[in-house]
Amino acid sequence: MKPARTVFVCRECGAHASKEMGRCPNCDRWGTMEEEPDRPASDDPGAGPYGLASGSGAARLYAEIEANDAARLTSGFDEFDRVLGGGVVPGSAVLLGGEPGIGKSTLLLQAAASVARTLGPVLYASGEESEHQIKLRGDRLGLGDPPLYLFAETCVERILEEADRVQPVVLVVDSIQTVYTRKLLPSAPGGVGQVREAAAHLLAAAKRRTLPTFLVGHVTKDGSLAGPKALEHVVDTVLYFEGERHHSHRIVRAVKNRFGAVSELGVFEMTESGLRAVPSPSTLFLSERASSVPGSVVLCSMEGSRPILVEVQALVSSGAYGTARRTASGLDHNRLALLLAVLEKRAGLDVSGEDVFLNLAGGLVVNEPAADLGVVAAVASSLRNRAVRPGTAVFGEVGLAGEVRGTARAGLRIREAAQLGFTRCVMPASNCAAPGGGGGACEQVGVSTVEEALEALIE
Repeated sequence: MKPARTVFVCRECGAHASKEMGRCPNCDRWGTMEEEPDRPASDDPGAGPYGLASGSGAARLYAEIEANDAARLTSGFDEFDRVLGGGVVPGSAVLLGGEPGIGKSTLLLQAAASVARTLGPVLYASGEESEHQIKLRGDRLGLGDPPLYLFAETCVERILEEADRVQPVVLVVDSIQTVYTRKLLPSAPGGVGQVREAAAHLLAAAKRRTLPTFLVGHVTKDGSLAGPKALEHVVDTVLYFEGERHHSHRIVRAVKNRFGAVSELGVFEMTESGLRAVPSPSTLFLSERASSVPGSVVLCSMEGSRPILVEVQALVSSGAYGTARRTASGLDHNRLALLLAVLEKRAGLDVSGEDVFLNLAGGLVVNEPAADLGVVAAVASSLRNRAVRPGTAVFGEVGLAGEVRGTARAGLRIREAAQLGFTRCVMPASNCAAPGGGGGACEQVGVSTVEEALEALIE
């Protein structure tokens, strides 16, 4: 019998090669090429389990297509619905990734139980735990007795057969790296081919049956989703579950969403009885802030459509060795180095020989440019050993010429600061009198340069 032909596929970028290679010729990564059986393409691309039932066989004019606004399903968590764009869309495929032990299974188990209680049966298929193990976790979370079906299975075909029997309103597969399809039996679960084929099979089934499907994904050492990169392209929504093990809060962030805004953020708190939604993240991140301390500044940041106030802490001390240290937690290290150069060149502050340590309290990660002014103010406050004026919040982008540039959604930032009791908001001059600010008692102080900002912030 003639042996089946095999190919080598990169698990990072999906590139194919006819022979074994130590390094991928496409993405130049080592040890990512995996062997899998070569499956010839079908003559009819729409045939088989991967064809979508919504296709009409011919192109249709845009104006003739009627929009179908299906009602979204609620997950039972307002924070989770926010990240999804307002709820679960029927027929959508959602990929949830995160580090081991962060709480992915806990979140989906709680959401599945809530959906089962309000909308109908839910099928939770697990390839990592038995039904008894999931039941023990559910008892600890106090789920009660909802119509939640547990199924310990790793075969995609068997999972879909059980879905036909149960007729669930939501399907959860935990995780995509543990399941396999019978079409690639020589390949082990978790391989590039198995992950790609299993995800495509589940996606096609979700579209044909309008069955919302949640897939749990593992992450690599650098924090990205494991498996072929094509996996993120075929699903409708990609969510990352983040959080520090030493902090009680967890963050769900959307990096792709075909049915809502990206970069949306939901905040949860891990308790003994499971995850609990945090309706006011700003209050959580500022709950332990000490007032009138040098190096502490409150930053008005934006995560998607939500304003969040977070404390920026800086500590500047004399360097004990020849080379000054630069450490940043929660902010980009290279951005910190750039802002320190601006402070020294444009504001006349000598920080070249000082050790600078920067931290965002609470473990939050902020990547937007509007955090620049908060970083500059915190470093200058610690260097001069003088606290920022009480009741002050800041935001603004800092340019290389020392100018303070305007930022988006200034009105929402001002309103959030006013609601939390802040009386002054130092911001770019171009954002003053921002529409929708509703600051009321919150004074808006516009600045155009870094020097003006430091004069307005530090007494």
